[in-house]
Amino acid sequence: MDLVNEFAFKQKKYMPVFPKASGKPTVYIEGYPFEDDEPMAATGFHGIQITTFFDQISRYFDINEHIHIGIDSFIYYREGDITKFVAPDVYVVFGVDKHPQRRSFYTWAEGAAPVAVFEFLSDSTAHQDRNKKVQLYLKDMGVQEYYIHQPEMEKPSEFRGWQRSPSGDIIEIEPDSEGGLFSEALNLWLRWEDDQITHVRLLRPYLPDGTLITTSMEEKYLRIQEQDLREQEQERRIQEQKRRIQEQHLREEAEALAATETDRRKEAETLAKEEAERRQKLEAELEQLRAQVANRQDEST
Repeated sequence: MDLVNEFAFKQKKYMPVFPKASGKPTVYIEGYPFEDDEPMAATGFHGIQITTFFDQISRYFDINEHIHIGIDSFIYYREGDITKFVAPDVYVVFGVDKHPQRRSFYTWAEGAAPVAVFEFLSDSTAHQDRNKKVQLYLKDMGVQEYYIHQPEMEKPSEFRGWQRSPSGDIIEIEPDSEGGLFSEALNLWLRWEDDQITHVRLLRPYLPDGTLITTSMEEKYLRIQEQDLREQEQERRIQEQKRRIQEQHLREEAEALAATETDRRKEAETLAKEEAERRQKLEAELEQLRAQVANRQDEST
């Protein structure tokens, strides 16, 4: 089975549909800072989680030129007020051009706000992530969905999400029996798993049918596996073809031997028949001679 092509088919099938934003791509607006002195990730756990999740989401939405994925960059959401900004770990914006890359994202210039925002909990920001930012993202900024996740396995698991209803109310998203949350905005399932190698509780996206969205490394490994399977299948077909040719040769040899044996048998039967006829002829001649001898003896007496 060609898993890569099968996934590409599903990717197009489940890709969200949305209108084009009213603004235009804006790389930078003078006077709005686009960096600070804070590192991107609070810990190594957060670094692995953020880069892994960004890799998966970016790869999945890469086929649509009007989806922008941001990672730990400033979002300014109030024109003229440089204090009204946030820097989510990962966010997704529909309807805007994927390129060029922005130094910051300006909602009024682009004509769109993120449809989904993801924050990965750290000791310094967890309280704000659970409380203040719910109101800020969903009410003040107009984000459709907001998620928080604890990536450190040594700490209790915590994965929650909120969405804005059509009437503007904030509703917490109900998890399924396995603790997963379905993102209506992204049309994806979101689930976490413990990675025993990195000791990171990884949040990962899945298609609505449960198909995992792989990382770049997993995709590369998958392609190598499929290439190996294709080569094995090709080798199997070659060996099968060789076996069939060998069997055909054996059948032809057997048929040739059978034909030779038939010819020999027919030849033997012909010789036997000729020998029988010769013997019969000799016996007939001998019998005739005997009769002639007997007649001469009778005449002489």
